[in-house]
Amino acid sequence: MSQDNRETVADVMSTPLETISGDATVMEATKRMRETEINALVVRTSPRAIISSTDVLDAVAAGRDVSELTVSDVMTTDVETATPDLYMEEVAAMMTTYGIKHLPVVDDDYVGMVSSTDVTAHLS
Repeated sequence: MSQDNRETVADVMSTPLETISGDATVMEATKRMRETEINALVVRTSPRAIISSTDVLDAVAAGRDVSELTVSDVMTTDVETATPDLYMEEVAAMMTTYGIKHLPVVDDDYVGMVSSTDVTAHLS
């Protein structure tokens, strides 16, 4: 495959980007994920953060009462990001290296999300 035909993040990323406030409850976040059939939401904070279904599962497994937690209590901070022009093979390598399933896509600001599901669909 020539470099001109290689798929980039921009070709496969999910848009519009779903976001949530760090002050929102974990219950609100999980309801939003369920309604939109996704597994992660970008939290507009600095440093960059996301809340994923894995973050919620980890909180439950640790015995925390998720009905009393906010997004900022369980979110993952300092997340890796991708740019829209990154090739999908590079995204796959990043996800493997960092052990992650979601990469917010940033081009000055958040523009989308690429997931391990997107990578799997691209590689199949």
